[in-house]
Amino acid sequence: MQFRTLSAMVAAGLLLAGSAQAQMKYSSSSAAYTSNDIVDVALAAGSFNTLAAALQAAGLVETLKGEGPFTVFAPTDEAFAKLPAGTVEALLQDKEKLTAILTYHVVAGRVTSEQVAKLDRATTVNGQDVAIKVKYGSVYVNDAKVVQADVEASNGVIHVIDTVILPEW
Repeated sequence: MQFRTLSAMVAAGLLLAGSAQAQMKYSSSSAAYTSNDIVDVALAAGSFNTLAAALQAAGLVETLKGEGPFTVFAPTDEAFAKLPAGTVEALLQDKEKLTAILTYHVVAGRVTSEQVAKLDRATTVNGQDVAIKVKYGSVYVNDAKVVQADVEASNGVIHVIDTVILPEW
């Protein structure tokens, strides 16, 4: 029930985001969109509604609207849909676990795809490292493939991933 309420709030926010922002969609090529922060850019893309609802539930929206810079490995709605049934709803009820997962997707500083590709790991805001590898010309963060890199925001950069990455418990 709370998930539906949060989803409705996110949908309302998307409508208020304006038509110019709503035109920004992620694609296979790099996108530069620097007039808004990470949260605004993600909302405008229209592919991160579940992530936005989770950030809201965890109380992390204002943090990611802050000065930064941040690098966010952002799972799409499709990535969240890969999780077992009921997982997202359960996480929305467990703020501590949800926060641990979301902060595992964030690295302090602006790390471009060129820099990411040269790393073998990066320490997340959660405190744990993510493994980074290049396979067959694609960058992977743990087992998540970066499907679009370098989506610019005023306070950092977003790398779109196809799978939700989970910290060690």
